[in-house]
Amino acid sequence: MSIFGSSHFGMPRLKPLSSKRTHIVSVLDIGSTKVVCMIGRLTPRAESEILPGRTHNIEVIGIGHQRSRGVKTGVIADLEVAESVVRLAVDAAERMAGLTVDSLIVNVSAGRLQSDIYTATIDLGGQEVDAADLRKVLTAAGHQSLRRQDRAILHSLPTGFSLDGERGIRDPLSMYGDVLGVDMHVLTAERPALKNLELCVNRAHLSVEGIVATPYASGLSALVDDEMELGCACIDMGGGTTTISVFAEGKLVHSDAVSLGGQHVTTDLARGLSTRIEDAERLKVVHGSALPNGADERDTIAVPPIGEDERDQPTHVPRALVSRIVRARIDETLELIRDRIQKSGFSPIVGKRIVLTGGASQLTGLPEAARRILARNVRIGRPLGVSGLPSAAKGPAFSTAVGLMIYPQVADQETHAAQGGVLTQLTGGNGRIARMGQWLKESF
Repeated sequence: MSIFGSSHFGMPRLKPLSSKRTHIVSVLDIGSTKVVCMIGRLTPRAESEILPGRTHNIEVIGIGHQRSRGVKTGVIADLEVAESVVRLAVDAAERMAGLTVDSLIVNVSAGRLQSDIYTATIDLGGQEVDAADLRKVLTAAGHQSLRRQDRAILHSLPTGFSLDGERGIRDPLSMYGDVLGVDMHVLTAERPALKNLELCVNRAHLSVEGIVATPYASGLSALVDDEMELGCACIDMGGGTTTISVFAEGKLVHSDAVSLGGQHVTTDLARGLSTRIEDAERLKVVHGSALPNGADERDTIAVPPIGEDERDQPTHVPRALVSRIVRARIDETLELIRDRIQKSGFSPIVGKRIVLTGGASQLTGLPEAARRILARNVRIGRPLGVSGLPSAAKGPAFSTAVGLMIYPQVADQETHAAQGGVLTQLTGGNGRIARMGQWLKESF
Protein backbone atom coordinates (compact mmCIF):
# COMPACT_ATOMS: atom_id res chain seq x y z
CA MET A 1 0.00 0.00 0.00
CA SER A 2 1.34 3.43 -0.88
CA ILE A 3 1.86 6.01 1.82
CA PHE A 4 0.29 8.46 -0.55
CA GLY A 5 -2.69 6.18 -1.14
CA SER A 6 -5.15 8.44 0.60
CA SER A 7 -5.92 11.82 -0.87
CA HIS A 8 -5.67 13.27 2.63
CA PHE A 9 -1.92 13.00 2.69
CA GLY A 10 -0.18 16.19 3.73
CA MET A 11 3.33 16.94 4.81
CA PRO A 12 4.51 16.18 8.32
CA ARG A 13 3.44 19.21 10.37
CA LEU A 14 5.52 20.85 13.02
CA LYS A 15 4.09 21.48 16.43
CA PRO A 16 4.40 25.21 17.19
CA LEU A 17 7.23 26.11 19.57
CA SER A 18 6.31 27.06 23.09
CA SER A 19 7.50 30.63 23.68
CA LYS A 20 8.29 29.74 27.30
CA ARG A 21 10.52 26.74 26.70
CA THR A 22 13.96 26.00 25.32
CA HIS A 23 13.86 23.63 22.36
CA ILE A 24 16.49 21.63 20.53
CA VAL A 25 15.86 21.77 16.78
CA SER A 26 17.67 19.64 14.18
CA VAL A 27 17.61 20.46 10.49
CA LEU A 28 18.94 18.94 7.29
CA ASP A 29 19.64 20.89 4.11
CA ILE A 30 19.94 18.38 1.27
CA GLY A 31 21.44 20.31 -1.63
CA SER A 32 23.05 19.45 -4.94
CA THR A 33 26.46 20.73 -3.77
CA LYS A 34 26.44 19.97 -0.06
CA VAL A 35 24.39 18.33 2.65
CA VAL A 36 24.29 20.23 5.94
CA CYS A 37 22.96 19.08 9.29
CA MET A 38 22.57 21.70 12.02
CA ILE A 39 21.48 21.22 15.61
CA GLY A 40 20.41 24.34 17.42
CA ARG A 41 19.31 25.38 20.87
CA LEU A 42 16.35 27.75 20.71
CA THR A 43 15.94 29.82 23.87
CA PRO A 44 12.92 32.07 24.42
CA ARG A 45 13.74 35.73 23.87
CA ALA A 46 12.04 38.96 24.82
CA GLU A 47 10.38 40.90 22.02
CA SER A 48 12.93 43.05 20.28
CA GLU A 49 13.23 45.68 17.58
CA ILE A 50 15.83 43.48 15.91
CA LEU A 51 14.25 40.60 13.94
CA PRO A 52 10.91 41.18 15.70
CA GLY A 53 9.29 38.10 14.13
CA ARG A 54 11.47 35.73 16.13
CA THR A 55 10.36 34.27 19.43
CA HIS A 56 13.61 32.47 20.23
CA ASN A 57 17.35 33.06 20.13
CA ILE A 58 19.15 30.47 18.04
CA GLU A 59 22.50 29.05 19.01
CA VAL A 60 23.99 26.40 16.75
CA ILE A 61 25.48 23.68 18.96
CA GLY A 62 26.29 21.13 16.26
CA ILE A 63 26.99 21.30 12.53
CA GLY A 64 28.11 18.73 9.99
CA HIS A 65 28.47 19.22 6.26
CA GLN A 66 29.47 16.89 3.47
CA ARG A 67 29.94 17.25 -0.24
CA SER A 68 26.65 16.17 -1.75
CA ARG A 69 26.47 12.97 -3.77
CA GLY A 70 23.45 11.25 -5.26
CA VAL A 71 21.55 14.54 -5.62
CA LYS A 72 21.07 16.25 -9.01
CA THR A 73 19.32 19.61 -9.38
CA GLY A 74 17.78 19.11 -5.95
CA VAL A 75 16.38 15.68 -6.87
CA ILE A 76 17.48 12.47 -5.15
CA ALA A 77 19.16 10.64 -8.03
CA ASP A 78 20.79 7.78 -6.08
CA LEU A 79 19.11 6.83 -2.80
CA GLU A 80 21.95 4.76 -1.42
CA VAL A 81 24.67 7.32 -2.03
CA ALA A 82 22.51 10.23 -0.81
CA GLU A 83 21.61 8.28 2.32
CA SER A 84 25.28 7.69 3.22
CA VAL A 85 26.03 11.44 2.85
CA VAL A 86 23.06 12.27 5.09
CA ARG A 87 24.36 9.84 7.74
CA LEU A 88 27.83 11.40 7.67
CA ALA A 89 26.51 14.97 7.99
CA VAL A 90 24.16 14.02 10.84
CA ASP A 91 26.88 12.02 12.65
CA ALA A 92 29.26 14.98 12.57
CA ALA A 93 26.60 17.37 13.91
CA GLU A 94 25.62 14.89 16.64
CA ARG A 95 29.22 14.47 17.76
CA MET A 96 29.74 18.22 17.98
CA ALA A 97 26.48 18.77 19.87
CA GLY A 98 26.99 15.74 22.10
CA LEU A 99 23.47 14.43 21.50
CA THR A 100 21.63 12.18 19.08
CA VAL A 101 18.96 13.20 16.64
CA ASP A 102 15.91 11.17 15.74
CA SER A 103 13.91 13.58 13.60
CA LEU A 104 14.77 16.53 11.41
CA ILE A 105 13.26 19.43 9.52
CA VAL A 106 14.22 18.99 5.86
CA ASN A 107 14.13 21.32 2.85
CA VAL A 108 12.90 20.64 -0.67
CA SER A 109 13.79 22.51 -3.86
CA ALA A 110 12.71 19.84 -6.34
CA GLY A 111 9.22 18.63 -7.23
CA ARG A 112 8.36 21.63 -9.42
CA LEU A 113 7.34 23.94 -6.62
CA GLN A 114 4.15 25.77 -7.46
CA SER A 115 2.48 28.74 -5.82
CA ASP A 116 -1.26 29.27 -6.12
CA ILE A 117 -3.57 31.78 -4.51
CA TYR A 118 -6.99 30.48 -3.49
CA THR A 119 -9.75 32.89 -2.50
CA ALA A 120 -12.81 32.02 -0.46
CA THR A 121 -15.62 34.05 1.10
CA ILE A 122 -18.28 33.30 3.72
CA ASP A 123 -21.42 35.16 4.72
CA LEU A 124 -21.32 36.86 8.14
CA GLY A 125 -24.78 38.41 8.06
CA GLY A 126 -23.58 41.66 9.64
CA GLN A 127 -22.17 39.92 12.71
CA GLU A 128 -18.69 40.36 14.18
CA VAL A 129 -16.00 37.97 13.00
CA ASP A 130 -15.22 35.28 15.56
CA ALA A 131 -12.68 32.45 15.58
CA ALA A 132 -15.21 30.01 14.10
CA ASP A 133 -15.73 32.31 11.08
CA LEU A 134 -11.98 32.51 10.54
CA ARG A 135 -11.74 28.73 10.65
CA LYS A 136 -14.64 28.41 8.25
CA VAL A 137 -13.21 30.74 5.60
CA LEU A 138 -9.71 29.23 5.88
CA THR A 139 -11.17 25.74 5.53
CA ALA A 140 -13.13 26.83 2.47
CA ALA A 141 -9.94 28.13 0.83
CA GLY A 142 -8.03 25.02 1.91
CA HIS A 143 -10.62 22.73 0.34
CA GLN A 144 -10.05 24.27 -3.08
CA SER A 145 -6.36 23.48 -2.86
CA LEU A 146 -6.94 19.83 -1.99
CA ARG A 147 -8.20 18.97 -5.46
CA ARG A 148 -4.76 18.13 -6.85
CA GLN A 149 -4.08 14.44 -6.26
CA ASP A 150 -0.57 14.49 -7.74
CA ARG A 151 0.76 17.26 -5.50
CA ALA A 152 1.20 17.67 -1.76
CA ILE A 153 0.78 20.91 0.16
CA LEU A 154 4.00 22.20 1.71
CA HIS A 155 2.75 25.53 3.05
CA SER A 156 -0.62 27.21 3.22
CA LEU A 157 -0.50 30.79 4.42
CA PRO A 158 -3.36 33.27 4.59
CA THR A 159 -1.86 36.37 2.93
CA GLY A 160 -4.72 38.76 3.57
CA PHE A 161 -8.38 39.05 4.52
CA SER A 162 -11.16 41.20 3.12
CA LEU A 163 -14.37 42.46 4.68
CA ASP A 164 -17.22 43.46 2.35
CA GLY A 165 -14.74 43.70 -0.51
CA GLU A 166 -12.28 45.93 1.39
CA ARG A 167 -8.94 44.22 1.00
CA GLY A 168 -5.70 44.41 2.96
CA ILE A 169 -7.15 43.53 6.36
CA ARG A 170 -4.54 41.77 8.48
CA ASP A 171 -6.67 40.49 11.33
CA PRO A 172 -10.44 40.66 10.93
CA LEU A 173 -11.19 39.17 14.36
CA SER A 174 -13.97 41.11 16.19
CA MET A 175 -14.61 43.36 13.18
CA TYR A 176 -18.13 43.65 11.72
CA GLY A 177 -19.23 42.94 8.17
CA ASP A 178 -21.45 40.96 5.81
CA VAL A 179 -18.87 39.02 3.80
CA LEU A 180 -15.49 37.77 5.04
CA GLY A 181 -12.92 36.78 2.41
CA VAL A 182 -9.42 35.32 2.56
CA ASP A 183 -6.56 34.94 0.08
CA MET A 184 -4.60 31.80 0.81
CA HIS A 185 -1.14 31.24 -0.65
CA VAL A 186 -0.69 27.50 -1.11
CA LEU A 187 2.72 26.14 -2.05
CA THR A 188 2.72 22.59 -3.40
CA ALA A 189 5.26 20.10 -4.73
CA GLU A 190 4.98 16.84 -6.63
CA ARG A 191 4.55 13.90 -4.31
CA PRO A 192 7.24 11.59 -5.73
CA ALA A 193 10.00 14.15 -5.07
CA LEU A 194 8.88 14.47 -1.44
CA LYS A 195 8.46 10.74 -1.09
CA ASN A 196 12.05 10.11 -2.22
CA LEU A 197 13.36 12.82 0.06
CA GLU A 198 11.59 11.27 3.03
CA LEU A 199 12.70 7.79 1.99
CA CYS A 200 16.33 8.94 1.91
CA VAL A 201 16.09 10.32 5.46
CA ASN A 202 14.19 7.29 6.75
CA ARG A 203 16.80 4.92 5.38
CA ALA A 204 19.34 6.71 7.55
CA HIS A 205 17.07 5.72 10.50
CA LEU A 206 15.76 9.24 10.99
CA SER A 207 12.29 10.66 10.62
CA VAL A 208 11.14 13.84 8.94
CA GLU A 209 9.56 16.28 11.33
CA GLY A 210 8.59 18.82 8.70
CA ILE A 211 9.38 19.69 5.10
CA VAL A 212 10.02 23.31 4.19
CA ALA A 213 10.38 24.74 0.70
CA THR A 214 13.98 25.94 0.19
CA PRO A 215 12.96 29.43 -1.03
CA TYR A 216 10.88 29.97 2.13
CA ALA A 217 13.74 28.90 4.41
CA SER A 218 16.30 31.08 2.60
CA GLY A 219 14.06 34.12 2.75
CA LEU A 220 13.47 33.64 6.48
CA SER A 221 17.18 33.70 7.19
CA ALA A 222 18.50 36.27 4.69
CA LEU A 223 15.83 39.01 4.68
CA VAL A 224 15.59 41.74 7.28
CA ASP A 225 12.25 42.77 8.68
CA ASP A 226 11.75 45.88 6.51
CA GLU A 227 12.37 43.88 3.36
CA MET A 228 9.76 41.29 4.34
CA GLU A 229 7.32 44.04 5.24
CA LEU A 230 7.75 46.33 2.20
CA GLY A 231 8.03 43.58 -0.41
CA CYS A 232 11.22 41.88 -1.57
CA ALA A 233 12.41 38.86 -3.53
CA CYS A 234 15.01 36.49 -2.15
CA ILE A 235 16.90 34.57 -4.84
CA ASP A 236 18.77 31.55 -3.55
CA MET A 237 21.39 30.47 -6.07
CA GLY A 238 22.37 26.94 -5.18
CA GLY A 239 24.45 24.33 -6.95
CA GLY A 240 21.68 22.63 -8.90
CA THR A 241 18.68 24.92 -8.49
CA THR A 242 17.92 28.61 -8.12
CA THR A 243 14.82 29.39 -6.09
CA ILE A 244 12.79 32.57 -5.74
CA SER A 245 10.66 33.68 -2.82
CA VAL A 246 8.62 36.86 -2.66
CA PHE A 247 7.67 38.30 0.72
CA ALA A 248 5.25 41.16 1.45
CA GLU A 249 3.66 42.40 4.67
CA GLY A 250 5.84 39.93 6.53
CA LYS A 251 4.47 36.90 4.70
CA LEU A 252 5.60 34.56 1.94
CA VAL A 253 3.35 35.36 -1.02
CA HIS A 254 5.03 33.54 -3.90
CA SER A 255 7.71 30.90 -4.63
CA ASP A 256 9.32 29.42 -7.70
CA ALA A 257 12.37 27.35 -8.66
CA VAL A 258 14.46 26.87 -11.81
CA SER A 259 16.83 23.95 -12.42
CA LEU A 260 19.93 26.07 -13.01
CA GLY A 261 22.69 26.76 -10.54
CA GLY A 262 26.39 27.09 -9.86
CA GLN A 263 27.11 23.52 -10.95
CA HIS A 264 25.93 24.36 -14.47
CA VAL A 265 28.62 27.05 -14.63
CA THR A 266 31.23 24.50 -13.54
CA THR A 267 30.08 21.94 -16.13
CA ASP A 268 30.16 24.60 -18.88
CA LEU A 269 33.76 25.42 -17.91
CA ALA A 270 34.76 21.75 -17.81
CA ARG A 271 33.33 21.27 -21.31
CA GLY A 272 34.55 24.55 -22.77
CA LEU A 273 38.10 24.20 -21.46
CA SER A 274 38.13 20.37 -21.58
CA THR A 275 39.28 19.95 -18.02
CA ARG A 276 38.06 17.89 -15.04
CA ILE A 277 35.01 19.00 -13.03
CA GLU A 278 37.06 19.66 -9.87
CA ASP A 279 39.61 21.72 -11.82
CA ALA A 280 36.76 23.63 -13.48
CA GLU A 281 35.26 24.35 -10.04
CA ARG A 282 38.59 25.75 -8.83
CA LEU A 283 38.99 27.90 -11.96
CA LYS A 284 35.46 29.23 -11.46
CA VAL A 285 36.11 30.21 -7.84
CA VAL A 286 39.57 31.68 -8.40
CA HIS A 287 39.28 33.26 -11.86
CA GLY A 288 35.59 33.24 -12.80
CA SER A 289 33.70 36.51 -12.91
CA ALA A 290 30.23 37.55 -13.99
CA LEU A 291 31.65 40.90 -15.11
CA PRO A 292 33.07 41.78 -18.51
CA ASN A 293 36.65 42.96 -18.10
CA GLY A 294 38.87 44.18 -20.93
CA ALA A 295 42.18 43.46 -19.17
CA ASP A 296 41.33 39.75 -19.08
CA GLU A 297 42.31 39.31 -22.74
CA ARG A 298 46.03 39.73 -21.93
CA ASP A 299 46.03 37.54 -18.79
CA THR A 300 46.38 33.83 -19.40
CA ILE A 301 45.67 31.04 -16.94
CA ALA A 302 46.81 27.41 -16.92
CA VAL A 303 44.11 24.78 -17.39
CA PRO A 304 45.01 21.25 -16.21
CA PRO A 305 44.32 18.62 -18.90
CA ILE A 306 41.80 15.81 -18.47
CA GLY A 307 44.22 12.98 -19.32
CA GLU A 308 45.86 10.70 -16.76
CA ASP A 309 49.26 11.08 -18.42
CA GLU A 310 51.78 12.90 -16.21
CA ARG A 311 53.50 14.30 -19.32
CA ASP A 312 50.38 16.15 -20.49
CA GLN A 313 51.09 19.87 -20.24
CA PRO A 314 48.41 22.29 -19.05
CA THR A 315 46.95 24.49 -21.77
CA HIS A 316 47.00 28.26 -21.40
CA VAL A 317 43.84 30.21 -22.14
CA PRO A 318 42.98 33.89 -21.79
CA ARG A 319 41.26 34.62 -18.49
CA ALA A 320 38.61 36.41 -20.59
CA LEU A 321 37.53 33.04 -21.98
CA VAL A 322 36.76 31.76 -18.48
CA SER A 323 34.72 34.89 -17.74
CA ARG A 324 32.86 34.62 -21.07
CA ILE A 325 31.78 31.05 -20.31
CA VAL A 326 30.78 31.97 -16.75
CA ARG A 327 28.92 35.09 -17.86
CA ALA A 328 26.89 33.32 -20.53
CA ARG A 329 25.40 30.90 -18.00
CA ILE A 330 24.94 33.48 -15.23
CA ASP A 331 23.16 35.85 -17.62
CA GLU A 332 20.90 33.03 -18.79
CA THR A 333 20.00 32.14 -15.19
CA LEU A 334 19.32 35.75 -14.19
CA GLU A 335 17.24 36.41 -17.31
CA LEU A 336 15.16 33.34 -16.51
CA ILE A 337 14.64 34.60 -12.94
CA ARG A 338 13.69 38.06 -14.24
CA ASP A 339 11.11 36.53 -16.61
CA ARG A 340 9.70 34.29 -13.88
CA ILE A 341 9.22 37.25 -11.52
CA GLN A 342 7.61 39.21 -14.35
CA LYS A 343 5.29 36.34 -15.27
CA SER A 344 4.29 35.71 -11.66
CA GLY A 345 2.53 39.06 -11.46
CA PHE A 346 4.47 39.87 -8.27
CA SER A 347 6.91 42.23 -9.96
CA PRO A 348 5.27 45.38 -8.50
CA ILE A 349 5.39 43.86 -4.99
CA VAL A 350 9.08 42.99 -5.32
CA GLY A 351 9.64 46.62 -6.26
CA LYS A 352 13.31 47.53 -6.35
CA ARG A 353 14.53 45.09 -3.69
CA ILE A 354 16.30 41.81 -4.35
CA VAL A 355 18.45 39.79 -1.98
CA LEU A 356 20.79 37.18 -3.46
CA THR A 357 21.87 34.27 -1.31
CA GLY A 358 23.04 30.66 -1.65
CA GLY A 359 26.52 29.37 -2.45
CA ALA A 360 26.54 30.41 -6.11
CA SER A 361 25.83 34.04 -5.14
CA GLN A 362 29.44 34.33 -4.00
CA LEU A 363 30.75 34.40 -7.57
CA THR A 364 32.81 37.53 -8.30
CA GLY A 365 30.73 40.24 -9.96
CA LEU A 366 27.39 38.53 -9.42
CA PRO A 367 25.64 41.42 -7.62
CA GLU A 368 26.62 43.76 -10.48
CA ALA A 369 25.38 41.29 -13.12
CA ALA A 370 22.12 40.89 -11.18
CA ARG A 371 21.65 44.67 -10.94
CA ARG A 372 22.11 44.98 -14.68
CA ILE A 373 19.77 42.16 -15.69
CA LEU A 374 17.11 42.42 -12.98
CA ALA A 375 17.24 46.25 -13.01
CA ARG A 376 16.85 46.39 -9.24
CA ASN A 377 18.87 47.02 -6.09
CA VAL A 378 20.71 43.87 -5.14
CA ARG A 379 22.51 42.89 -1.97
CA ILE A 380 24.06 39.59 -0.89
CA GLY A 381 22.13 38.07 2.02
CA ARG A 382 23.79 36.03 4.75
CA PRO A 383 22.07 34.09 7.55
CA LEU A 384 20.99 36.62 10.18
CA GLY A 385 20.67 36.50 13.94
CA VAL A 386 22.19 33.12 14.75
CA SER A 387 25.03 32.52 17.19
CA GLY A 388 27.50 29.64 17.32
CA LEU A 389 28.05 29.35 13.57
CA PRO A 390 31.65 28.51 12.67
CA SER A 391 33.09 31.21 10.38
CA ALA A 392 32.96 28.83 7.41
CA ALA A 393 29.17 28.61 7.81
CA LYS A 394 28.44 32.33 8.12
CA GLY A 395 28.23 32.89 4.37
CA PRO A 396 25.26 32.85 2.01
CA ALA A 397 25.79 29.13 1.29
CA PHE A 398 24.27 28.34 4.71
CA SER A 399 21.14 30.52 4.45
CA THR A 400 18.80 27.59 3.80
CA ALA A 401 20.05 25.54 6.75
CA VAL A 402 19.70 28.50 9.12
CA GLY A 403 16.26 29.28 7.65
CA LEU A 404 15.12 25.76 8.53
CA MET A 405 16.20 26.54 12.08
CA ILE A 406 14.11 29.75 12.11
CA TYR A 407 11.07 28.10 10.51
CA PRO A 408 9.53 26.51 13.65
CA GLN A 409 9.09 30.04 15.03
CA VAL A 410 6.81 31.01 12.15
CA ALA A 411 5.20 27.62 11.55
CA ASP A 412 2.15 28.64 13.56
CA GLN A 413 1.31 31.26 10.90
CA GLU A 414 0.30 28.21 8.94
CA THR A 415 -1.17 26.13 11.68
CA HIS A 416 -3.85 28.65 12.51
CA ALA A 417 -4.98 28.03 8.95
CA ALA A 418 -4.92 24.42 9.95
CA GLN A 419 -7.22 24.57 12.90
CA GLY A 420 -10.10 24.63 10.46
CA GLY A 421 -9.38 21.05 9.62
CA VAL A 422 -7.48 21.68 6.40
CA LEU A 423 -4.36 20.15 7.80
CA THR A 424 -6.05 17.72 10.15
CA GLN A 425 -7.65 16.26 7.07
CA LEU A 426 -4.33 16.20 5.36
CA THR A 427 -2.57 14.43 8.15
CA GLY A 428 -5.38 12.09 9.03
CA GLY A 429 -6.16 13.85 12.29
CA ASN A 430 -2.97 12.99 14.18
CA GLY A 431 -1.22 16.28 13.48
CA ARG A 432 1.81 14.46 12.09
CA ILE A 433 1.80 12.08 9.21
CA ALA A 434 1.76 8.49 10.38
CA ARG A 435 5.47 7.85 10.27
CA MET A 436 6.79 6.57 7.04
CA GLY A 437 8.99 4.17 8.98
CA GLN A 438 5.80 2.35 9.94
CA TRP A 439 4.98 1.94 6.29
CA LEU A 440 8.47 0.63 5.56
CA LYS A 441 8.15 -1.94 8.34
CA GLU A 442 4.75 -3.13 7.08
CA SER A 443 5.72 -3.25 3.43
CA PHE A 444 9.08 -4.95 3.52
